[in-house]
Amino acid sequence: MKTVTDLPHPVRIVENLFIPMADGTRLAAKLWLPEGVGPVPAILEYLPYRKRDGTRSRDNALHEYLAGHGYACLRLDIRGSGDSEGIMTDEYTVQEQEDGVEAIAWIAAQGWCDGQVSTIGISWGGFNGLQIAARQPPALRTVITVGSTDDRYATDVHWIGGCLSKDNFDWSGTMMAQNDLPPDPLMIGEGWRAEWLARCAANIPWGLDWLRHQRRDDYWKQGSVCEDFSRIRVPVYAVSGWADNYSESIPRLLAGLSGPRLGLIGPWAHSYPHDVTVQPAIGWLQEVLRWCDHWMKGRDTGIMAEPMLRVWMQEGVPPATCYRHRPGRWVGEEVWPSPRITDRVLRPGAGLVGPEGRPRLSSPLWVGLGAGEIGRYGEEADWAGDQREDDAGSLVWQSEPLAERLEILGAPRLRLRIKSDRPQALLAVRLNDVAPGGASTRVTVGLLNLTHRQSHEFPEPLPVGDWVEVEVELDDIAHAFAPGQRIAVSVSTSYWPIAWPSPETATLDFDTTALSLHLPVRPPRAEDAALRAFDPPEAAENTPTLWHPMPQGPIRRVTRDLLTGRAVVDFPRWTYDCEMQDIGQRVTSTGIARHVITLGDPLSAEMLTEYDVTLARADGVYGHRSRGRLWCDARHFHVEVDLEVSENGRIVHSRQWRESIPRDHV
Repeated sequence: MKTVTDLPHPVRIVENLFIPMADGTRLAAKLWLPEGVGPVPAILEYLPYRKRDGTRSRDNALHEYLAGHGYACLRLDIRGSGDSEGIMTDEYTVQEQEDGVEAIAWIAAQGWCDGQVSTIGISWGGFNGLQIAARQPPALRTVITVGSTDDRYATDVHWIGGCLSKDNFDWSGTMMAQNDLPPDPLMIGEGWRAEWLARCAANIPWGLDWLRHQRRDDYWKQGSVCEDFSRIRVPVYAVSGWADNYSESIPRLLAGLSGPRLGLIGPWAHSYPHDVTVQPAIGWLQEVLRWCDHWMKGRDTGIMAEPMLRVWMQEGVPPATCYRHRPGRWVGEEVWPSPRITDRVLRPGAGLVGPEGRPRLSSPLWVGLGAGEIGRYGEEADWAGDQREDDAGSLVWQSEPLAERLEILGAPRLRLRIKSDRPQALLAVRLNDVAPGGASTRVTVGLLNLTHRQSHEFPEPLPVGDWVEVEVELDDIAHAFAPGQRIAVSVSTSYWPIAWPSPETATLDFDTTALSLHLPVRPPRAEDAALRAFDPPEAAENTPTLWHPMPQGPIRRVTRDLLTGRAVVDFPRWTYDCEMQDIGQRVTSTGIARHVITLGDPLSAEMLTEYDVTLARADGVYGHRSRGRLWCDARHFHVEVDLEVSENGRIVHSRQWRESIPRDHV
């Protein structure tokens, strides 16, 4: 990525300013302001990840670049996070959204702003940009949302197809560690310590609430803009990557919104498209300028004359647990849903070769041990490896070797007729690309808790011994199957640790006369070759940061004891040692999420988290240490969390949680 130092306008940086809320709470922001150009439109990024010492190492590259091209840019800490006052009680709260509306009004009224504001953000900042837009603040002109979702239940890290996600409890521990760190007295003033201790006292494991809401109830509907797309009336630019679990929200947003909108999906993981772990990167900040110049400065940049949806059509690759580059090409669709895309239906005996009649399946709990992450960052072992191991515990149907190339774009679907011997069960469906030698690469995956087969809001037990019709929708994908490859669909009744297992081991019968695989086939079009090429990636300089080497910490690893049947999957979390020399602060963090199960016993499933975070600065050393455990019996989930917060080695706050939460069709 090219670092740009010669920007069109010099930029003045205001390290901290406070935006007052109506209730007297002050929210802390950092401001990048172009000089010598008068009032300009503003671009707001609104996050809980501590502007002072959390996202400091990456903020300047984005915001100074945009400011240097004539925009006032702000990075705002959410209430109760970083240097903002108050208490944060959960993610995506009504309070957070109302504060965002107030902040936009305040920004628009400043002398350096021309009265127009846009939001920009990845992940959390992409979520709340859409949520705030649905509240229709008058000064908001547009939303740029990256790696986010319109549906908090269907497409986030908590529940997947009605199954408890591996990231639910893990993410709770991550946010506890974030929320216990103190504000900076140089920013907030003398009251910083009282603010910090009040924040610690109010900090609870958010995962307790997430576990209490196991179906798609009002808790998840709040903040899910898909509940009423018509509430969003400003233009939306929605962006994600195929290696990020949030990518499936982009087609839904394009289909659901009625105003001006564009979608962009690259090969990327959970990252801004100019700064990626999965290449190729693009000049995405130039695209942001084209979008904002069009909607906020009235310039004809040509961006709205381009296809509504532009995606990276991925070529097939051999199976691997990490990809640094995905080969492919850019393709575009003028509208979405596209009338050009049609279903190709494959069935056993009619395009698919595999079990016929009424095969029976009860997958071993080792299916899924090597499935990788769900929300991937492009790191080592984030992807699933060769699918042949999981296929050994699954039912598999394959096509004949393809005579010609086949490209898909959209969400594949598998329709089934099944019969269960238990009232609860789940299905995991994988679409795979199989090479002539047998190597099998996972293309996309879908999960369904079968008690949610009719509704995520109103689950109901399976009728034991009766046939039921179900459909499993897989994640949207763009993929090209090469000639000679086989298309395979694999079905299993377990996928640990991605999905928490059902309380009893279920055996399913399949009526293969009713099985059909629906592929969204996209015919190539000549216009794709004429798409405007993206500029090379560039950004402003980042704030100088010294990354110290870490001693050997947790590593990503799968361990199976073939004698005892115990299997362990470890995922390292937020392990780094970062020194910000310009402000004299250093943050050291070590985390791990461990998933344990004894094969053959779904009630042995448990998850363990450990987080140790230290913030060192001139006035002292502040630490967070937490240990969490989630396990189950047939009727309940059980949670244990132990927390200690320290100041200069002395514990200033500690607390324990011990709770049991009834299982609700999970």
